[in-house]
Amino acid sequence: MDIVAYLKPTCGWSTGVRAILKKYNLEYEDKDIINSAESYAEMVQRSGQPLSPCVVIDGVMLPDVSGEEVENYMLSNNLVQPSVEDTDVATNAPCTDEEHEQMQSKTIRFF
Repeated sequence: MDIVAYLKPTCGWSTGVRAILKKYNLEYEDKDIINSAESYAEMVQRSGQPLSPCVVIDGVMLPDVSGEEVENYMLSNNLVQPSVEDTDVATNAPCTDEEHEQMQSKTIRFF
């Protein structure tokens, strides 16, 4: 599979997406939309909206998704086989207050 994930460096939703991709041992391109204006602009252009995470799987854009939604998409389309492996992190959770603080104090804002 060809997978491009538009993610924040620290974020509950982004962590969940990474966990699901790791759970299935899938290689993917991780594009940092917080510290790269180019990656953020590309995500908005490709998805048609500004919310993240966004994941492109074999050319199909999954905009503003959780890890749980990515997993459901892959299972529903027979792209992966069910796995009982635990992710050790929530796959459908928002950013914590600490993550929001970290993003505000250490990131470049361009949106």
